[in-house]
Amino acid sequence: MYKGVKNMEKSKKQKILENIKLFIGGVFDFKDMSSKLVEKNAMDEFDNFLLLCFGDLIGIPLPTTYYTLELLPYLAEDLKGWEYRIMGRKDIYMDRWGDFDN
Repeated sequence: MYKGVKNMEKSKKQKILENIKLFIGGVFDFKDMSSKLVEKNAMDEFDNFLLLCFGDLIGIPLPTTYYTLELLPYLAEDLKGWEYRIMGRKDIYMDRWGDFDN
């Protein structure tokens, strides 16, 4: 070991070890990053589905609303959170369908 490291206080050594652990944990933490990405993509797909089914609830006229009302009992508890997420966006069309422009 280096002479300088031996002379350091214990608290400084612990801080260095803690920082090294955090760095290594961040470098090799692929599972957490990938699961967050999958969750975000799943939520975006679910938002797209609800927008196509129940766009009338936020003022987008859709001819399929009559038929999708049969899904309402299964999706009712998710609609409130979806409305808050969608209404909080500046431009619904560009946020949701802008991903599909090629």
